[in-house]
Amino acid sequence: MTPPSTPPSLLVVDGNSLLHRAYHAAATGQLLDGAGRAVWGLKGLIGYVARAAARLRPDAVVVGFDCPDHSARKNDYPEYKAQRPQKPADLADQLADAPDLLRAAGIATVVPHAYEADDVLASSAAAARRHGWRAVLMTSDRDAFALIDPSTSVLRVRNGGFDQAVLVNAASLAENYGVTPSQYRDYAALRGDPSDNLRGVPGFGSATSARLLAEFGSLERAWAAWDGGDEQAVRSVVGERSGGQFGSPAARETVRRNRRLMAMRDDLPIPALDTLRLPLDLAVMKRALAGRGIILGPSLWALTGGSPPDAQAVAPAPQQWVRAGGPRRRREPLPGQLSLF
Repeated sequence: MTPPSTPPSLLVVDGNSLLHRAYHAAATGQLLDGAGRAVWGLKGLIGYVARAAARLRPDAVVVGFDCPDHSARKNDYPEYKAQRPQKPADLADQLADAPDLLRAAGIATVVPHAYEADDVLASSAAAARRHGWRAVLMTSDRDAFALIDPSTSVLRVRNGGFDQAVLVNAASLAENYGVTPSQYRDYAALRGDPSDNLRGVPGFGSATSARLLAEFGSLERAWAAWDGGDEQAVRSVVGERSGGQFGSPAARETVRRNRRLMAMRDDLPIPALDTLRLPLDLAVMKRALAGRGIILGPSLWALTGGSPPDAQAVAPAPQQWVRAGGPRRRREPLPGQLSLF
């Protein structure tokens, strides 16, 4: 009997969150190209993609970015992300340059009009599911946990860099957060998301939100108990203070707004999966990256169809580091970006 074949896999990368992380992580030096432009975040992003490909061995790769000019969510709710300060110029420049650099290197890149990298993750996962593929979503952001299903997992990059990345599925999500993927958006809507300037329901933090959903299964069932006169059933789970907030019109409006803004589009146009397949052309990649002063070689093996290098025999490719002036210092995350860290 012929064993069933393994479905092909798609690696989907949140370009914005990982470039932000790479920008802050490369804090002890500032890599510039020949024209004096910052590129350390770009190099770090390519490094994340290459290391994920080496670890996961996907059949195809696509990277998503936020639309830089328009936001459907801001149009819906002008306070969305309004608390975030202006990005440093060297970070903004690298975010602007990233899609074209990745495309020049042969890495498929999607920048959806008015939407975000999260929506690219959701739409790519949906496309993979429709075609019988598996998807791994690589991001620093926890919002992607709502997308986990039998064919979709999340590779979350946390403090400590890629070596500390964890692969999250439904079982590990439940173990660590106390909710299922289908409950995660309501969990986040109750708790709120300060990084997006979305306040939650007063009295509902992570633990309280998880307890409520574990007990009732959904917010609708909890509200049905409340509206049916069994307020005490809710209060006994979340406490008097939180319970006093839960049934109010303001709390329900907060949850409705957060659900709406946290929902990710899963119907955006995504390139045909077969056009995203690896391997990429090593010479094309190296030429595109070298044009921005980024020198990579053996680390690209999984993206370009090579063999794993012998870590003892292969020396790191030389890289010219240029200090931009002044002492080296740690670059701290901007206010409002702490959820990425």
